[in-house]
Amino acid sequence: MSRRLLLHTRPGRLMAGAVLVLFLATLVGLVALWAPDDRGGDPRVQRVTTLAAEVVSVREEACPGTQQACRSIVARVDEGPDRGERTRITLGPVEVTPDLDPGDGIRVSRAEIPEGATAEAYAYVDRERRGPQLWLAIVFAVLLVGMARVQGLWALLGFAASLALVVEFLVPAMLEGTAPLLVALVGALAVMFLTVLLTYGLAAQSLAAILGIAASLAVAALLGQLLVDLTGLDGRGGDTANALAFAAGGVSLQGIVLAGMVLGALGVLADTAVTQASAVLALRRANPDLTARGLYAGAFSVGRDHLVATTHTLVLAYVGASLPLLLLLDAGGVSGADLLNSPEIAEPVVATLVGSIALLLSVPLTTALSSVLVARMPVDALPAGGGHHHHAH
Repeated sequence: MSRRLLLHTRPGRLMAGAVLVLFLATLVGLVALWAPDDRGGDPRVQRVTTLAAEVVSVREEACPGTQQACRSIVARVDEGPDRGERTRITLGPVEVTPDLDPGDGIRVSRAEIPEGATAEAYAYVDRERRGPQLWLAIVFAVLLVGMARVQGLWALLGFAASLALVVEFLVPAMLEGTAPLLVALVGALAVMFLTVLLTYGLAAQSLAAILGIAASLAVAALLGQLLVDLTGLDGRGGDTANALAFAAGGVSLQGIVLAGMVLGALGVLADTAVTQASAVLALRRANPDLTARGLYAGAFSVGRDHLVATTHTLVLAYVGASLPLLLLLDAGGVSGADLLNSPEIAEPVVATLVGSIALLLSVPLTTALSSVLVARMPVDALPAGGGHHHHAH
């Protein structure tokens, strides 16, 4: 019943119409920007396939021609044509190679060695980390579903769909050389629809949250473009950017910086917008006599505290990601002023400011939209909680 009553109010019809237009525009964007399946990779770039192996023994000895200690291992190959065989792999100087122990799972790559050559057939690539990650994901899923029940299950489906969208649409479209900012906006909007609608269903708080997030994302995109131009960030700093420029020459590195800002802002925007919309709904149910102005004032006072905490979260997330670089620059004697001026630090600083400003704007906007909409709906028609409203017809 709540969905029908939602459309019986003028604000409800206007917001539903705006969300529908936004949804159709996102669909058109996905279709228009979707990268073709037959796109060819750069012939200069060789794809590396890794194989599972297990460390059997570890040895340290002098590097050939020097007194420096080098580390080598004997590993049992568990995949591929040499499955079950043991192979020797030289890692390199002890100071810059991983500290492995017998029994550790690793990933190795196999090279085609000409007959009679003495080179090693296998090279160490990295540790095997997928097992622990899988178990951690299972624990997360169990806790989420156990605590949030049906809403948690819908949230998991939203996570999976969002990840698939990033892998199947966003990454290929950017590698194709399509305008990265446009791709990021369309991808972020699609992820938003998946996350909000699958988790919360089609309800009053969903409509307000979607419009608030979309408007804030647009602000983040425009502000990001302005700040990237003003600060001269071109995305060319760092080994990863250089490798990407070689592997995919048609990619705009500056556009990827912008896209990262938009996608980085989406997470906190979605959380804050939905929280504000749900707060308005809870206030309306607790006090049916509140007007739209009263709902806005009450929910905004709640959102102010949440806003400060979320801004701290955003700042600390970027600081945590940049911590190794901060330590390296400080150890090298780089001054504070030069530190802020370096592109490796300026980029996360600008991204933090863009996300924080978009976040600051999303709270009053989403709260206002929710208050106007919820104030005009009968209390009995409002959903009892912030969960997925699959029962409303």
